[in-house]
Amino acid sequence: MGAVTLSRTGRARPPLPARHPGLAWTIGAACARQRGRVLLAWAVLALVALALLPGLLRGLAAPSQTVAGSPSARAAELAATGFPAWGDEQVVVAFAAGELRARRPAYRRAMSAGLAALARAPGISSVRPMPPVDGQDPRHAYALAGLTGDDTERQHRLPAQQAALDDALRQISGGRVTAGLVGVTPVFAEIRRADLADLRRAETIAVPLTLAVLVVGLGTLGAALVPLLIAGVTILGGTAVLAVTGGWMGANTLTLTVVATVGLGLGLDYALLVLLRYRQARQDGAGREQAAATAVGTAGTTVAWCGLAVVMISGCGLAVVRSQLARTLIAPAAVAAVVAVAAALTLLPAVLVAADRWLERGRIPLPRRLPFVSEKTPPVRERERVGGRWARHLTRRPWPYALGVAALLLLCALPATGMRLGVDYDRPAIAGTSAGQGLARMEADGLGSLITVVVPGATPAETALLTRVVRAEPGVSGASALSNGRGLTMVAAFGRVPADAPESAVLLDRLRTRLAALVPDRPVHLGGAAAVAADLLAEGLAPLRQVVVLVLVCTLLFLLVVFRSVLIPVKAVVMNLLAVAAAFGLLALAFDGPVVALLPLLCCTIVFGLSLDYEVFLVHRIAEHYRATGDNAAAVAHGMRNTTRTITLAAAVMTVGFASLMAGHRQEVRQIGFTVAAAIAIDATLVRLVLVPALMRLLGHRNWWMPIPGRRWRPPDRRPTDPGARRPPTRTPPDLPSPPPRPRPPSP
Repeated sequence: MGAVTLSRTGRARPPLPARHPGLAWTIGAACARQRGRVLLAWAVLALVALALLPGLLRGLAAPSQTVAGSPSARAAELAATGFPAWGDEQVVVAFAAGELRARRPAYRRAMSAGLAALARAPGISSVRPMPPVDGQDPRHAYALAGLTGDDTERQHRLPAQQAALDDALRQISGGRVTAGLVGVTPVFAEIRRADLADLRRAETIAVPLTLAVLVVGLGTLGAALVPLLIAGVTILGGTAVLAVTGGWMGANTLTLTVVATVGLGLGLDYALLVLLRYRQARQDGAGREQAAATAVGTAGTTVAWCGLAVVMISGCGLAVVRSQLARTLIAPAAVAAVVAVAAALTLLPAVLVAADRWLERGRIPLPRRLPFVSEKTPPVRERERVGGRWARHLTRRPWPYALGVAALLLLCALPATGMRLGVDYDRPAIAGTSAGQGLARMEADGLGSLITVVVPGATPAETALLTRVVRAEPGVSGASALSNGRGLTMVAAFGRVPADAPESAVLLDRLRTRLAALVPDRPVHLGGAAAVAADLLAEGLAPLRQVVVLVLVCTLLFLLVVFRSVLIPVKAVVMNLLAVAAAFGLLALAFDGPVVALLPLLCCTIVFGLSLDYEVFLVHRIAEHYRATGDNAAAVAHGMRNTTRTITLAAAVMTVGFASLMAGHRQEVRQIGFTVAAAIAIDATLVRLVLVPALMRLLGHRNWWMPIPGRRWRPPDRRPTDPGARRPPTRTPPDLPSPPPRPRPPSP
């Protein structure tokens, strides 16, 4: 211990201890002392991220719909290899005119000129007109075009291809004939633009609302700006990681959306935990640097464990799923968690010490009854006002609340049993685009989806038989066969129903069964937009059970290590399942139509990781008091008094961040925002503040049961203390205690 030093105001303050056993405490103390260098380093990182952001936005593509190793991917690979002119993907050129019919010479000249210009555009392998089908509008005409390159290359070349087509039609027909490219790549390229617009709209709504919630919850504008700063740095850090690892991670618009929303939520969440501990330490008389070290050493430890939980559970999902779309939704959550933890443990203590005098600036005139943490409100009184009454009330009547909340959550989860998963092209979001208008014309004419049948080794007689069977199928509007002369046959057909309709998957199953019976000794591969949608739906359902089991096991092991208890992890898993099921039930009530197929995978990874934050924070406080007193009922009340306000405020800002996604037009993004926001709101209110404390009150000392080997583990969340401070006398054993021993009767 060093000598007592003087602060800038001339008051004596105790020095920081030279050594401390806690790693988080050491990091906080070092960053508080070297705040100038820490702030400079993070400022440089933020500037680098801002410099990389324009390039990232230009290089973003729409989410890839392909599933590695799926039947549709195998069919596309065989077709591209055996028919190079066919390309890596086939799109439809949909022509239309106001009153001009397709048989008129002017229409034909415009169509020929447009196709010739399109064939000269980069990334086009071939162009061939299509014969009309029965029931087709006489003002419409169609052609097939082959696109080359991977998903990203095809999307980046698409604007130039569409521009070449538009320019040729405008020069020849004067705008009377128009055309649009329709297919998986054109449709999702338009969805990419809608995603970026929705993300800008969501951030525009989320930031002001979040600032308002923080100002009301913290009481001052200065304190409210600190979590927003950490959240902004987290988002910038996440985007920088995407810019550097975009090729490996498959950066796209949904990836950026997840990084922005999860980074905003976790950055605010973690910063609030440390900020409130810092303000509490300052009220207790600690100096700025000592308060920052104490805040990071206590709340920072919780933050580190919470971030580890998000990364671990996200890794469980990445280890199982094959879909590139699912991986681009899960991996960014882990990236945002790592950056948020790093910012909360290093940048935040430096900011708190540097901006200490500004934290109480900008106090808003609100009623006195609102419990704010301020220098004028003693900490004990503040905690009593926030959660004391509710804690005493709940611990006295745990049974009615436990049964009532459990019944309510089960009732909310009931609609989820009738939820239908599917794939949706989100037509309202692209209705005003050339691809959206062309898709609507095709579906009206009975050309709902392109289906390719690839059969290796088929003879000419078998090829003719396959074509007749495909044409005879009631759900098919037309078909034609191609052969490369080297033993590979492909039949191109159009289904009458849209590619994302459930009937399309039924049509594919019928075709696969009938064609396999015709050539039993040869494999039959089905590709096209309908097959891609079917494989994406199957990928959303097939690994769901594995992901759920893996996430549950990892959650159990994680909480077992953190709390050294058996019942607490089991209870946490059951509560998380209830919250997620209730959120899905509300989703089924709020949205018509199918639910995005990959949404259950997303919720079982991201939501489970986020909900563990509040579990660790609440139970950590309960465990601290239980170790000190051995009184379970008092520990539950103590944990609620000290966490009710923090959990409510953290969940409020997290809910606002995800709920802002509902302001967009994309159905997929709106469903993700609603489900995550609903799950977090349910978890932070009904579960963490009612059901979990009530169950812990009912279980009593059985909460902390653990086999004998586990009792010898050192608790990872031990609260650091100042070695130079006087320790109050307690009856706390060095490890997690058993129930207090009963006093012996006096000797006669």
